[in-house]
Amino acid sequence: MAFLGALFFGFVPAFLFAAFLYWLDRYEKEPKILLGAVFFWGAFIAAGGAFLINTALGIGVYLFTGSEWATDLTTAILIAPFVEEILKGLAVLIVFLAFRHEFDSILDGMIYAGVTALGFTAAENAFYIYDRGFSEGGWEGFWFLVFVRVILVGWQHPFYTAFTGIGFAVARMSRSRPMKVLAPLLGLSVAMFTHAMHNALASILQGLGGLLLGTLLDWSGWFLMFLFALWMIRHEGLLLRRQLAEEVKAGLIAQTHLNIAASPFGSIFAALSALFRGRFRHTARFYQALGELAHKKEQVSRLGDEYHTIVGQLRQEIATLRPYVPA
Repeated sequence: MAFLGALFFGFVPAFLFAAFLYWLDRYEKEPKILLGAVFFWGAFIAAGGAFLINTALGIGVYLFTGSEWATDLTTAILIAPFVEEILKGLAVLIVFLAFRHEFDSILDGMIYAGVTALGFTAAENAFYIYDRGFSEGGWEGFWFLVFVRVILVGWQHPFYTAFTGIGFAVARMSRSRPMKVLAPLLGLSVAMFTHAMHNALASILQGLGGLLLGTLLDWSGWFLMFLFALWMIRHEGLLLRRQLAEEVKAGLIAQTHLNIAASPFGSIFAALSALFRGRFRHTARFYQALGELAHKKEQVSRLGDEYHTIVGQLRQEIATLRPYVPA
């Protein structure tokens, strides 16, 4: 029963947090199959690989020092941040290389990185809740670890790995060859640093006061990242207005369509209202295609001719869908 409970409180909150990130991506949602793949990577490849590597390196440190305290501290501050952020970052790298046409903005990088990290969180939380909670402290320990792992530090891994995603996104949108290399490395370095700082505080600070201070610092960082995400959403709304103005002038879409597409919740309400007319799928895809078109045109302006073919295909699809979506 406790094992099933640990799986539930490990994976269900992580799924809900991932759904929130998907919802947060307002204008050009990422393919669900890709998000599912990176979540799987985080939960099984990254988490499983980190467990094996961290354990092996920890044994090496213990054999060298003979101290459990030195082993725990070294593993928490030096080994785990390095190993875990690299393994999570590999999922973002694969999307960056193999599915580059789905990697269009800073927010995209944050979403892919965050969902990968939530997969990692799901597996890690399930392990901690059962092994460190129930096995060592019974049901009291179980519920205490649920509170700590889900409520207090549930967003820690997405916060760290978001910096890796931002780094890859900057590289994706840059023409500079040095930046294409340096930005992901810088993002990964910041992810490792923030991860190490959290683990150092958790290792050094003890008692209720330490828990409260650590929680305050963690939530302050997560809140700032959330504000940055909101700023990026606003930036993408302005991008749609800028890039789709040409489509209004050309008669491909109406100004009303643009106003709805550029509104954070406009496409949701439009799709829901179309549900009663039997045109939900057409309307939802119409506004998704508008978001994709705006981002691909932005990429053309930044990177040259790479997206010209896709831009033409999206314009044709939008023209086909428009009769189903009245202005």
